[in-house]
Amino acid sequence: MKLLSLSSLHRLAATLLVTACCAIATLASAGQYTNFTTAVYIPVGVLLGFQNPQQLASDWERIHAQLKVDKVYIEVQRDRTIASDDLIVQVKKFFAERGVSVAGGMALSDGGWGQFRSFCYTDPNDRAFIKRAVEHAAKHFDEVIQDDFFFVTTKFDSDIAAKGDRSWSQFRLDLMNEASENLLIKPARAVNPKVKMVIKYPNWYEHFHGSGFDLEKQPRLFDGIYTGTETRDPEVTDQNLQQYESYQVFRYFENIKPGANGGGWVDTYSIRYVDRYAEQLWNTLFAKAPEITLFEWSALTRPIVPGARAAWEKLPTSFNLAALREAWKTNAPGNMPEPTIARAAGYSLEQVDAFLGKLGKPIGIASYRPAHAWGEDFLHNYLGMIGIPIDLYPTFPTNASTVLLTEAAGFDPDIVAKIKGQLRAGKTIVITSGLLRALQGKGIEDIVELQYTDRKILAREYLDGFGAGNGASLGGEQADGILFPDIRFLTNDAWPVMRALANGRGYPLLLMERYGKGVLYVWTMPDNFNDLYRLPPAVVSELKSYVMAGFPVRLEGPSQVALFAYDNNTFIAQSYRHETTDVVVKVAGKVAKLRNVVTDEVIVAEASESRRGRNQGPEQTFSTFKVRLLPHSYSVFTADSGMLTAER
Repeated sequence: MKLLSLSSLHRLAATLLVTACCAIATLASAGQYTNFTTAVYIPVGVLLGFQNPQQLASDWERIHAQLKVDKVYIEVQRDRTIASDDLIVQVKKFFAERGVSVAGGMALSDGGWGQFRSFCYTDPNDRAFIKRAVEHAAKHFDEVIQDDFFFVTTKFDSDIAAKGDRSWSQFRLDLMNEASENLLIKPARAVNPKVKMVIKYPNWYEHFHGSGFDLEKQPRLFDGIYTGTETRDPEVTDQNLQQYESYQVFRYFENIKPGANGGGWVDTYSIRYVDRYAEQLWNTLFAKAPEITLFEWSALTRPIVPGARAAWEKLPTSFNLAALREAWKTNAPGNMPEPTIARAAGYSLEQVDAFLGKLGKPIGIASYRPAHAWGEDFLHNYLGMIGIPIDLYPTFPTNASTVLLTEAAGFDPDIVAKIKGQLRAGKTIVITSGLLRALQGKGIEDIVELQYTDRKILAREYLDGFGAGNGASLGGEQADGILFPDIRFLTNDAWPVMRALANGRGYPLLLMERYGKGVLYVWTMPDNFNDLYRLPPAVVSELKSYVMAGFPVRLEGPSQVALFAYDNNTFIAQSYRHETTDVVVKVAGKVAKLRNVVTDEVIVAEASESRRGRNQGPEQTFSTFKVRLLPHSYSVFTADSGMLTAER
């Protein structure tokens, strides 16, 4: 097994330590990052503290000594507090004198203790206030970003009267599109015709329509959009967002408004260990965000809190806190006794800036989520966490050879016709059990006659079997089972190429049906998506052999290890696990070696294998490599040859 030895890991730690020392020593004079710009958001509450110029100067020296800053967003209004003209001018001048560009910001929140309150967009007084606030911002700035509070939650009497017979979602979509034009964009341009109006969307995209965020029409109204890539902790937070979303949501929004998705936005909240902060920054930039915004200014001045990372604190992980602190002892700028969050950000950004330029365009398995859809919420991010890279589109990706469709795709009234078109053209469609349920009685029966039943099974074993005969076991029996829905199928019409076994009886985990020249797969999802992580690695690997057929690179091993692939023979394997993890990398074609882009280490192929495609298509040849990943760490590789370019 060709893995990094402990001595190699310690040599790498030493290299990172030297790099960190040099980076701190030269930070102020080294210029900015090469592959992205860095912005810091200054909320109005922090801005008011800059009425004392010494506070701003002191904060700037502390932040700038640890982090390269290209730009600041100066907020003019939040929670009905508006900054004065004089203060805005004073702070703008401070940054202009230091070569830092400035833009304006607004947060249309109305306070609230944990449960966010919005302005009432049917109240004439609130509408007048919003209009005055945006005019105030446009007067001072040529770019104004809306923080992600530009949504509506009120159900006051005026809202109820205005809603009429519409659903709350439709009413709010109509209301906020009108407000976008008449309360924000037109008033701002009347004051400053050259102003660029940007809307920052938050991370909870599956539920946008319920609060008035319109991913169909709003991006066409605003000059630019921005992406909230903060995913925080996946367990203790109320949304339970998976780590992979920091990458996937940026790619999705980029596909919504190509070239006008300004960047990703990360904060410091709700993280149980500091590595989680770094992972959000890295994943945003792995998605090729052109700018990273750090929320917010005052947070960057606070001490680094390691958190619950004792299990890996002595290892040279990608966020190597020990190396950061050791470098700080001899290279601390000024009189600063301890590094702050600004240094955690700077350390993380410097790492990835060294190789981002060597990565091509991100690629993934094409998927489709129409506007205002929901169902199997955020499932794409769980799939990313088991090593299936996702490229999510707002329109059906007809050019892709394989398209993966979740329940959300059922909101397209023409989805069955689009599935048929792909299949008759000889392409592959993978649908989830949730989409099958949504399409029952809506035409899916014209492709395959299946029934999503109300029965459940508790699976503890799994079998693989392409056709008739005995199935091959995919691992030992699990003590705790996984709950799946039972899908009925007609024998010899559809084939259960993978089965879940419950008390000796098999149920379809992956069904296969031929239609026209193409192949349809139906993937049965567990009731709890987190149970995808509990599937035996052999089961997940076999699922990938179907879902990722033709994709240039695959990972095999435990779950919660993500794959980020690019169209120029490069890819990243990133572990979110708390322990050191061994994975197998399979690269399409005959590839002799992989080179680690960061360390220059070369890994020689263990073997090449050929395998007929699971739909009895052409043989596929893979070169196999063994890689060890440290906890909460990534490795970046380039292949000599044999990598393919995924299609949209």
